[in-house]
Amino acid sequence: MKAKELHNMTDVELDTRLSELKSELFNLRFRLASGQLENPVSIRTCKRDIARVNTEIRARGQKA
Repeated sequence: MKAKELHNMTDVELDTRLSELKSELFNLRFRLASGQLENPVSIRTCKRDIARVNTEIRARGQKA
């Protein structure tokens, strides 16, 4: 996910995307612990996407 895509999202879409990413991260960690995760890099990617969404939410909060 690119930061440019996040700029075009509404606040509700950002909150929805954040909750989706958090549940995805939980599932990835669960699969890692059970040995079923094929690509461990996907955890890092998911964490970075969560950070991008949080950064955009915080930036919008400071503007208001």
